[in-house]
Amino acid sequence: QVQLVESGGGLVQAGGSLRLSCAASGRTFSNYAMGWFRQAPGKEREFVAAISWTGATTYYADSVKGRFTISRDNAKNTMYLQMISLKPEDTAVYYCAAPGSPYINSYSHTYEYGYWGRGTQVTVSS
Repeated sequence: QVQLVESGGGLVQAGGSLRLSCAASGRTFSNYAMGWFRQAPGKEREFVAAISWTGATTYYADSVKGRFTISRDNAKNTMYLQMISLKPEDTAVYYCAAPGSPYINSYSHTYEYGYWGRGTQVTVSS
């Protein structure tokens, strides 16, 4: 059974930084792309970033390009999201996601991902 556990969230002032981690277990981590999504109160879950199974290709939402960096360490079965220059609008619960299949068509759509972590809260104060 695939399990995803996020960590690293917290409260930070605007302009600050945080690094989120997602520890995966239950299958061969390196065979699958991975993604980060977030959900703010009263809003739909939205795509943040995704990374291919090798880590060679990355994708970002326009709102985080240049500020967030997604990466993975397949030897440690862990994915990361380095966030800098944080803004109050980045406040949300951040979720780690993994697809059910190694072959997905769109990295940014929630329906491509069959496994989700419980999320970690990121709060950015102004």
